[in-house]
Amino acid sequence: MTNQTDRPLRFGVNMFSTGTGADWRAKCRRAEELGYDVILVADHLGMPAPFPFLVAAAEVTERPRLGTYVLNAGFWNPALLAREVATTDQLTGGRLELGLGAGYVQAEHESAGLPFGSPRERVDHLVRTVTEVGRLLADPDHVPAAAQPRIPVVIGGSGDRVMRAAARHATTMSFTGGGIGPGGVPQLLAPAALEERVALYRRFEAERPAELAPAELNFLVQIVTVDGDPFAKKGDLMGDVSHFTEEDLLTHPSLLSGSVAEIAARLQAHQARYGFGYFTILEPYMEEFAPVLEHLRA
Repeated sequence: MTNQTDRPLRFGVNMFSTGTGADWRAKCRRAEELGYDVILVADHLGMPAPFPFLVAAAEVTERPRLGTYVLNAGFWNPALLAREVATTDQLTGGRLELGLGAGYVQAEHESAGLPFGSPRERVDHLVRTVTEVGRLLADPDHVPAAAQPRIPVVIGGSGDRVMRAAARHATTMSFTGGGIGPGGVPQLLAPAALEERVALYRRFEAERPAELAPAELNFLVQIVTVDGDPFAKKGDLMGDVSHFTEEDLLTHPSLLSGSVAEIAARLQAHQARYGFGYFTILEPYMEEFAPVLEHLRA
């Protein structure tokens, strides 16, 4: 099995602010100029529809991959999604990465008039969607046809069954660093607990089909602070972190803080400890993180 640390680090930027078409295209050009490897769009009501925005991004960029981070599977019928995916892959020149998750915002389902279901039902639908979309796109008679022979699939989540599904089907497993705390409230996992979740995922990979290469591991970074107070924005982290030690926070991949060189070294340490080879940066930190990208690639 290929060691995750053998792979060069790559970085995505997750876009979610609205604006004009000109604003969006300018941001995508800027992301490419800064050196990001993937331009990503979320899938929430109140945010841009992901596939049209990815097509627009492709029109003004050449190098970055383009992905959904991640689609709410509950919003999508697999056959209709396969049509969207194939069309978008064609229009983006084969640069699409399909990110999928089980969905977690009940109010959005209610607003859309869609059933929310239990956690088990949502994961079941995610697995059906991944399986059926893959089957449809692999069919040589499917119209439209995708540009890529196999579109990379990213599965995001933290539950056991989601990780098991990713181990069986995904090109990339995406971790948020979170788990479910008392009362079903999301909370940030301490570094040791996050390491345990990654270890569990690796055990699930024993079930991975032999024809699939080992999955890439992605991590969603919540805060970037270059040359600033590393704890100034800790309240923006997932859940209550008041019980975390300063060492927990400084060594957590959700919070990247320090000088440019220190952050670069921390990313390499996270790759060595957890196997994360692909990090997603949130749009508000796109510019602040850019010197770290430059440093890593110098």
